[in-house]
This record gives sequence, structure tokens and C-alpha cells, in this order.
Amino acid sequence: MKILVTGGAGFIGRWVVYTLLKDKHEVIVLDNLSNGSLNNIEEFSCNKAFTFFGGDINDKNILEKVFQNKFDIIIHLAASINVQDSIDDPETTFFNDTVGTFNLLQFAKKQMFGAKGKMEGDTWVIEDKEETYPCKFVFMSTCMVYDKADIGGIDEEHPTKPVSPYGASKIAAENMVLSYYNTYKLPAVVIRPFNTYGPFQKSGGEGGVVSIFIKNALEGKAINIYGTGEQTRDLLYVKDCAQFIVMCALSGNLNGEIVNAGTGEDVTINELARLIAKERVEIKHLPHIHPQSEIMKLKCNYYKANKLLGWEPKYSLKDGIEETENWIK
Repeated sequence: MKILVTGGAGFIGRWVVYTLLKDKHEVIVLDNLSNGSLNNIEEFSCNKAFTFFGGDINDKNILEKVFQNKFDIIIHLAASINVQDSIDDPETTFFNDTVGTFNLLQFAKKQMFGAKGKMEGDTWVIEDKEETYPCKFVFMSTCMVYDKADIGGIDEEHPTKPVSPYGASKIAAENMVLSYYNTYKLPAVVIRPFNTYGPFQKSGGEGGVVSIFIKNALEGKAINIYGTGEQTRDLLYVKDCAQFIVMCALSGNLNGEIVNAGTGEDVTINELARLIAKERVEIKHLPHIHPQSEIMKLKCNYYKANKLLGWEPKYSLKDGIEETENWIK
């Protein structure tokens, strides 16, 4: 299959591309490198099944160029991903996460039904001269759209409660994706992985909590926790996450669905810090920069993914941290 991966030079995108190429698919990546890096995908450059386009999903000229290819699947990962940044600069997050998604949906619809195709009732009427090609749209959302978890964890019916422009932009994009499925019959699925970590994640100020904690521990620096540290996270190892995304992309029975992925276990940030520090460094608590954006308990119920895909995580938190630390070293 020929598959477009937007944001494919990013942390999770890199592992999705790796998995797809290993499975012998043809992969085209579109990335503006705002979050990603060419270093992440350098190893694929000699693979004839891999092509990279540098560009932005809000640039319709680059989208015209990219969509000269006909894609079987579009895996849309490109986004502004920093919750705190979205509070300080909501406009950028909205245009990247919501408007950018709309742009891709328009190009996917054009590929599948033609530029002049129209719906009459619930049936498409496509001009004979137009070249069309079917595709599926996979949208990467986030667990940050949810309200805090209860004891049983968060399933797909759990209430949403955007406490940041990032979460709100993702919900808006989700609804647009599902509207294209319901209105236009464009095959689409929305996926909500929980907090993902692992090799190739940034370990600087914009990185994930696991990679930042590990880097500080290795460098002998204090681990800083914002707030009480009693907030919990369900930490999903990136290899499990990438496998989930690819399975959702290739499955034929998820159209119109929202599907979670996580481990079903949560850990407090205090516990995580102690697990990584191993008494090597001091653990400090600092005032939270934007406490209103904090979700105090995130824990996934991945029953639906297991039932519909047979997916379940393979990595424990301990094993995932060990692999991540070895990579950062």
C-alpha cells in the first residue's frame, strides 16, 4: 500500500514509518520539522519505498504536490503538541491542529470522489472523466481531550473536557474528521493514544516527562515536578503506540470509530520520578506554570482496541523506561 504519514519525522511518526517500511509498504512523509527532525528518519533515506516532502499541512501548494500521489491510507500525525504552548499561543495550535486537519480532509475527499463530484441524497455522483482513488483517513487525537478518569479508567464514552486550547483544537478536528465519514462516506477513524514515551522523543524543555526525567538523572541534575506530583499518567511505550496506529490504519472495521490506546495502568508523577531517579538525583517540586490545564488522573481503558483489533500493550513501564534510558545514553 502507498501511505502518507504527516508528521512522519516526529517522535511517534518515526516509529510509525519504521513499522510500515518493515511491513513492506510504500511510505511518503510530509513534515515541516517544527517538532520533528531529519535525524529521526535519516536511516530510511536509502529505502526506495520511502519519500520525504518538507512542507506544512497549511500550505495548499505543497499539498497539491504531495497529492499527485494516490494514497491508500493517510495517517495524520502532524500537529502542535505542547499543551502549555497552546495556552500562550492558541492561534498557532488551532491553525495547525484544526485547520490543517481540514485541509488534509479536503484533499482526501478530492482524491476519493473527484474535484467535481457531488452528493445527491446519500449517493456520490462522480464525473466519468475524473480520476478517483479510494483512501482511508486516520486521525491522531489525544487523551488530553478527556475529563479526569474514574476508577475503571477512561473508555471512548468517557466525558470530554478540554482544559487547554490544545485539547479543544483536537476535539474540533476529531469532529471534522467524523463529519467527513458521516457526510461524505470518507473512511476515517479517530485514535486517542495516551501519554507516549520512548526513544527519539525530545528530552529538552519541550520533550515528554519520561525523557526529561531520564536525561536529568543521567546528567546529575534535579528532577523538577510541577505541582503536587499526585497527577497520574497512563504511559504508553512508543513501539506499542506505533503498532496500534498501524493496526488501526490497516483494519477495515474501524470506520467512523474513536479508539483509545493505553496500558490500563496509571502512575503518579511522584512515583515516576522516584522510579527514574533511583536516588541518583534530587526531586524538587515547583509551582505549576498553567495549573488550569492539568488533568489530575489519566488512565486508559483499551477494551475496544483489544476487542476490535486484538491489540494490547507489550511493554511494561519498567521495560520501556530501561529501553528509553539506554537510547538516551
